[in-house]
Amino acid sequence: MERKLVFFLKDTVPFLQGIAFALAFYLIITKFIFFNIIVPTTSMYPTIQPNDRILTLVVHNPSHLKRGDIVVFYSHEQDEKMVKRLIGLPQDKVTINADGSVYVNDKKLDEPYIKNQLKQGEVYSGLHYGTYTVPKGHYFFLGDNRTNSFDSRYWKNPFIGAGKMDIKDNVINTNKMLKTVDILDVEDVIC
Repeated sequence: MERKLVFFLKDTVPFLQGIAFALAFYLIITKFIFFNIIVPTTSMYPTIQPNDRILTLVVHNPSHLKRGDIVVFYSHEQDEKMVKRLIGLPQDKVTINADGSVYVNDKKLDEPYIKNQLKQGEVYSGLHYGTYTVPKGHYFFLGDNRTNSFDSRYWKNPFIGAGKMDIKDNVINTNKMLKTVDILDVEDVIC
């Protein structure tokens, strides 16, 4: 009986060590480097389709974010993670006109990714527009599907603070990695 136990342990221990190593590797990678999410809504359409799976990189320093990056962040006001495009950097002046055009520091943004772009002279009655001055250390986000995105324009506090964003796994730059992948377990993200 002891001999069988020794042989069993001899074969089982390396197997269990392998599983433990793989689990530890998975947890480290998904906590500090990247993770996989499903985007359930059309707020980022056509850039991200509903139910797309995207692999996202964790950004540990929000100062590396650039205007136009697609970011997954945690909104304390909404109490959920969101996927939006970064439009306003700290101390930017963001102006959204009634025709849907967006200006940053009085320069019109070229946004070829926008769904339902209004023609010159058209006005969308449901669009929230106005001027927002982004406070130091904060960011302003919009969805690509401007007529169907719950974003900074609609929040009580339209800015996401860098201090609140600098949480591992809550700020993720997906700008270069918008691919459908299925190699990891999926975490639901509300858009």
